[in-house]
Amino acid sequence: MSAADTTTTAEAPPRPAPPPPAPRRPRGKRTPATAGAPWLLLAPCLLVLLLVMGYPLVRLVTLSFQKFGQSQLWGFQPAESVGFDNFTGVLGDSEFWAVVLRTIVFAAGCVTFTMVIGMLIALLLQRVSGWVRTLVNIALVASWGMPVIVATTVFKWLFDTDYGILNALLSKLPGVDLVGHNWFASGPQGLAVIMLLVVWGAVPFVVITLGAGLTQVPKELEEAARLDGAGSWGVFRYVTLPVLKPVVVMLTTLSVIWDMGVFPQVFVMRGGHPEPEFQILTTYSYDRAFVVNDYGQGSAIALITVLLLLGVVAVYMRQMLKIGDVE
Repeated sequence: MSAADTTTTAEAPPRPAPPPPAPRRPRGKRTPATAGAPWLLLAPCLLVLLLVMGYPLVRLVTLSFQKFGQSQLWGFQPAESVGFDNFTGVLGDSEFWAVVLRTIVFAAGCVTFTMVIGMLIALLLQRVSGWVRTLVNIALVASWGMPVIVATTVFKWLFDTDYGILNALLSKLPGVDLVGHNWFASGPQGLAVIMLLVVWGAVPFVVITLGAGLTQVPKELEEAARLDGAGSWGVFRYVTLPVLKPVVVMLTTLSVIWDMGVFPQVFVMRGGHPEPEFQILTTYSYDRAFVVNDYGQGSAIALITVLLLLGVVAVYMRQMLKIGDVE
């Protein structure tokens, strides 16, 4: 008998069976406590919005369907329902459509200049030294934090007919004589000045937001584009701008909403009584309600403005959903 026959084979110990998998909770099903937690956290904010915006909006809609003047305001006569008469009166007025066109042109100019200037400054800040960037950011925040009334007063002084420093400086140029020039003698010139004021106040927010977005642009993509022969415009168009598209869409939409709702700049710049060639939707609604004392038509104009802005918001939401689907 050989040694191989006498040797017993050692048996390996049996492996332990793996533990059964833990039961998984099906996705999409939440317990009542977890399902109500988000609404509980949002409740204070929703309550504040309901109190601050809910009642005024309901009151605005109600007044737009009523005949409401000084007699109704002081309680001498009850408010009378007139159906859609306020809207038909407003929409049938040629002056209203002139104001709508002026408002669209004014807002489009403000948004265009704000976005272009803001983008240029944001790109420039990426190419300067740190201390220069800090000084520019301080100046931007200071101008952004200036109250609208103060900024409007400063611009009134800059463009004053008799004591404005802008007329004095421009008159020093060869062949230019603007001493005593009235910038508000015509609507286009006056609205251009007000547009400059609006752009000056809106650019800081755009620059700071775009500057934050530019930090998310991959440097590797920019270097690869340059190695492929792309110039500065090519890098911006095919690398930087696609990355910034969600931010640009958001800023453009917010700028349209804000610039369509400009009121204090026009109201204060014209001393509380904007001339017809300076009227935009907000001041036109104010004049119709508090100067003509037709609160029903004033509310109708304000409600039409809200509906126009809701159209802008719908376009914004559609663009953001498209961007989300692509990503």
